[in-house]
Amino acid sequence: MYGIILAGGSGSRLWPLSRELYPKQLLRLNNSKKSLLEMTFLRLLDLIDEKNIISITNQKHASDVKTQLNALAQNPTVLSEPAAKNTAPAIAAAVKYILDKDKDDIVIVVPSDHLIEDVKAFSKTVAEGEKLAQQGYIVTFGIKPDFPHTGFGYIKTSKKLDEGYEVEEFKEKPDEKTARKYLKDGNYYWNSGIFMFKALAFVEALEKYAKDIYENFEKFDFTKDENIPYVIFNQMPSISVDYAVMEHAKNIALVPLQSDWNDLGSWEAIYDINKKDDNGNVKIGNIMETDCKNTLLYGSDRLVAGVGLEDVVIVETSDAVLACKKDKAQDVKKIFDKLKEIKDDTFKIHRTVYRPWGYYTVLNQGEGYLTKTICVYKKGQLSLQSHNHRSEHWVVLTGTARVTLDDKTFMLKPGQSIDIPVKVKHSLANPYDEELKIIEVQKGDKLVEDDIIRYKDIYGRVKA
Repeated sequence: MYGIILAGGSGSRLWPLSRELYPKQLLRLNNSKKSLLEMTFLRLLDLIDEKNIISITNQKHASDVKTQLNALAQNPTVLSEPAAKNTAPAIAAAVKYILDKDKDDIVIVVPSDHLIEDVKAFSKTVAEGEKLAQQGYIVTFGIKPDFPHTGFGYIKTSKKLDEGYEVEEFKEKPDEKTARKYLKDGNYYWNSGIFMFKALAFVEALEKYAKDIYENFEKFDFTKDENIPYVIFNQMPSISVDYAVMEHAKNIALVPLQSDWNDLGSWEAIYDINKKDDNGNVKIGNIMETDCKNTLLYGSDRLVAGVGLEDVVIVETSDAVLACKKDKAQDVKKIFDKLKEIKDDTFKIHRTVYRPWGYYTVLNQGEGYLTKTICVYKKGQLSLQSHNHRSEHWVVLTGTARVTLDDKTFMLKPGQSIDIPVKVKHSLANPYDEELKIIEVQKGDKLVEDDIIRYKDIYGRVKA
């Protein structure tokens, strides 16, 4: 069996914690030490050999995805989408990768942002789905609804099969009245976005129902190059697998998911999965409240205080605060989209960004300059890199920095500094047990993370 993890997406409904460049699948949202992506990978490891798990993500997330998975597997396969094209082209590319590497086989496709804690029950359900996939069905896994949710798509089932049901119809996200009707009917399931099929069965469906994807699918050749070619991929439409295939194919079967499941698609979902106090409040971070009820209070950096709040969500980060009614949590995406429209970088990136070697926090930014603090964990080391558009100046605050400039090495103590000219290969390392903190001042005409050329990296972010 092969597994495809869909690790793209922006997690816009969990803004301001989730950002375009660090979306929810990379976050630790349920007090776990693992991110949603890491938990998804480990869940598939219960079923599939690690070398048969393919993660596909947008190129802007590829480095972070690779870094997290490197801690779980040896040389994990991460395909990088050169453009954002939704789930159908992403699945098509990953399926072609599998067929180019191996024969026709069973494939399970899972999103990277679901919370499923009962792994044994999940594996049992997958085993039932595999039987139907072997018979030629394209299998979807449905969630039996327990309330009239308006944020999920629904699937209507018909004829009973040994391991599930034939699918009659896919339904869009309904209004509350329609959702209540679905719930009462009993033949409707929430669409989990988890699929299973024989690889060639999916290819046949593409050829029949999504010719504009299939024609480009045939042009991929992963026997020669494991990179997804931009010119071909960009010709595909931006469309979900539901619209492209599932709503049209006649050989669709549904298996009810027997495990717990939550797609953590909104702050209301985060509220639901967390422990509550006697008044129904969820408090995460440095929180003080009085007379609050059924409220989510989330603090990242500062004290968050609430008085007399009821059915409210308050989320604080270093550069943004969200306040909304809990039943309006789905509409947070509108704020995210508006920020993107007016080109406010608050939708894109946090002031504090975590890396495998530590983290950095942006302090100030203006025309031609940017300042940040950098913390390097003990034994941590930044990649050997250079920049085409900026110079840097480093000042050590605490710890000892080992700085490499071309073929020279410098050991810097607190108060000492060094200049990093444009295009010079350089690296920063902390060889000691004490954390290293420096201030970095960047100057140049392009002050973005894309202006990094990596040559060597101990965290596997440079391809051999």
